Amino acid sequence: MFKPNKTLFSPVIYVLALAMMISCQSNVKSTKKEEKNMSPRLVEWSRNANIYEVNIRQYTEEGTLTAFMEHLPRLKAMGVDILWIMPVFPVGELNRKGSLGSYYAVKDYKDINPEFGNIQDFKNLVKEAHALGMYVILDWVANHSAWDNPWAAEHPEWYQRGDDGNFVSPFDWSDVIAFDYNNPVMRDSMIDALKFWITEADIDGYRCDVAGMVPTDFWDRARDEMNAIKPVFMLAEDEDNPDLLRKAFDMNYGWKLHHMMNDIAKGEKNASEIWGNLDWNNNTYPSHAYRMYFITNHDENSWNGTVKERMGEAGKAFAVLSYTLPGMPLIYSGQEAGNEKRLRFFEKDTIDWNQVVYEDFYTTLNKLKKENPALWNGESGGHLEALSRGNHDQVFAFSRVKDDHKVLCLINLSDQTHTYTLHHDQIAGNWWNAFKKEEVQLSNELTVELKPWDYLVLSSK
Repeated sequence: MFKPNKTLFSPVIYVLALAMMISCQSNVKSTKKEEKNMSPRLVEWSRNANIYEVNIRQYTEEGTLTAFMEHLPRLKAMGVDILWIMPVFPVGELNRKGSLGSYYAVKDYKDINPEFGNIQDFKNLVKEAHALGMYVILDWVANHSAWDNPWAAEHPEWYQRGDDGNFVSPFDWSDVIAFDYNNPVMRDSMIDALKFWITEADIDGYRCDVAGMVPTDFWDRARDEMNAIKPVFMLAEDEDNPDLLRKAFDMNYGWKLHHMMNDIAKGEKNASEIWGNLDWNNNTYPSHAYRMYFITNHDENSWNGTVKERMGEAGKAFAVLSYTLPGMPLIYSGQEAGNEKRLRFFEKDTIDWNQVVYEDFYTTLNKLKKENPALWNGESGGHLEALSRGNHDQVFAFSRVKDDHKVLCLINLSDQTHTYTLHHDQIAGNWWNAFKKEEVQLSNELTVELKPWDYLVLSSK
């Protein structure tokens, strides 16, 4: 501690010096507290957004970026906000799986798969999406590359080696080899490639494949350098590492809830078990961060089954849940068309767009999400109050409230009809039935009969 020399300092100066030291110590403590609770610089447009995953290969008969662009007005009319574009990079040929290979076996991080088009086509897609008020994030594969990525030949020291001295393929992913993040030059090159698509194509962020398999400090630095160019939105394919959400990422996956949905649909679990998952989320992740909730995505569809296979008649009920719980909802390519086939992963397998049977359903949910602040993401959204917790195992009931904005949600997560009665002072008043599109007046008691997998969603006027 600083000790003033009495021969040099008057009592007044001593007091001033001591006050300055106390102030400095206080500032240090404050800074440390801020660092501990450090949050990403969330982009404003993400706060009430939904996200739509685009599978370019399977989206159209042509399977090109330009052909997909024809769907942009339809997606805009449906209320889509963020377009997550699955990897569009050239696919490795060495040790390729299937005839077309995996999108996630990247041969060149700064080019476009010629089957999809070229860089100018991608720039045109981003520009048109922006003109329509949508945002574009690109799927990024930082953990591994294709065997024939030029980096493997030019910089073999950038990759992991096994005990036999050979490159390492994670798990059974024999078409890719893993990077060695102990190499600082490799890190520099990966960040340079991430920045390339922001500066060249003006994208708005990334969905990062197996983000938890890449060191957190790499992502933290990458986020800083990308944000120096423009504010970006970052989605981590991860649920196990909350540290990723403290600085580098805005959102991660709600895998546990998704698997619970599948189990409930099969009758192996019940609705009341969801409360434990929500408690776990609240105790695990920073409050500013988002969960991404979904009933399908490219992995689930291709490897585990369609919505119909996994959830039967429960798909719409769980979609409503994914939109109304605190988190950001995902729609996967073809979900609005009721796609009933597993899209082949390594081959061409075009989505059937002849009937877009659920487009009105998702338009209603997107509109509700956008317009009612009670359903916004993270800390921007409303407080969730459990209404059925402890009193019903099959009906999942809750409200979301932010200031004067409210949403009341009752979902029958079972294959049996249930009559549910709710007593609550806060439900009295005028409401809007989101799906029947009619006004509803309630007292402080509501009794409703919910058929199997039925739902009631009321929004404050």
